[in-house]
Amino acid sequence: MSVTTEGVGQRFRGLDTWGTADVLEALWAGQDRAVAACLAVLPALTAAVEDALPRLEAGGRLIYVGAGTSAVLAALDGLELGPTFGWPRDRLKLILAGITDLTVGFDGAIEDDGDEGARQVAATGCDARDVVIAVSAGGRSAFTCQALAEAARRGAQTIAIACTPMAPLFEGARHTVAVLTGDEVVAGSTRLGAGTAQKAVLNLFSTTLMVRLGATYDNLMVNVRIDNVKLRQRGALMLVRITGCDEAGALAALDRAGGDVKVAALLLTGHTPEGAAHALARAGGRLRAALEDPDHAARQGSAARRT
Repeated sequence: MSVTTEGVGQRFRGLDTWGTADVLEALWAGQDRAVAACLAVLPALTAAVEDALPRLEAGGRLIYVGAGTSAVLAALDGLELGPTFGWPRDRLKLILAGITDLTVGFDGAIEDDGDEGARQVAATGCDARDVVIAVSAGGRSAFTCQALAEAARRGAQTIAIACTPMAPLFEGARHTVAVLTGDEVVAGSTRLGAGTAQKAVLNLFSTTLMVRLGATYDNLMVNVRIDNVKLRQRGALMLVRITGCDEAGALAALDRAGGDVKVAALLLTGHTPEGAAHALARAGGRLRAALEDPDHAARQGSAARRT
């Protein structure tokens, strides 16, 4: 099997003459191979996450770079971090070649403009605290390659994700993630297997990063932005699980905390709103550390004696 995204797989010749069920099975098999290919890059992702942690703990930003389908996937991963994990809007940058309005698609010509990629990275003022993730299925987009090179020149952590080995995008990158998905069922259509693999790799990287940064307690997304009825209910159920309170008490605490699940958990276990904020600050925003703090245990004991 070829390891490039542009190969023409002989086993798919005559695809346009196949029946619907056969086309679907071939496409499914391509997706299955793409996901399986992600297993081999877990060590590379581990190293990238560990390197990113101290930079982001010091206030750095996540900066995503891409062109074409890769740009759309990068944008999707980045934009989901705020609602799901409370990642601050001002610490996320999206540098997407030729995309200003997704409803009209993207200008493919910008993908060839390497100088524009470098210029857009420079305009962010990125530095050694920032983490720059560049995604390109074939690893050759001039926009993406030069954007990553500029980020590296400025001292940022650079992560290159591509679906082919020896990609130009990997040159000078601090971390390289080569997820080898092979020939596409529809030759060169990297929205298929390569797109699936890129989405999976981005999810793996960013979700693990958020877990390590304290955006979860157990496997609960306690940093979620509660901005609708569904999420308010989800937040209450998390509080029931974390503190053992009833649902009515959880909803009341959530309202007192302004929708902040972590603050609400601390309110339910003996803190005032101000004390909860200070406890979380001492714990670096990590709910588990705040709950396990000796001072917090003393507050719980005091609250129990008052009742």
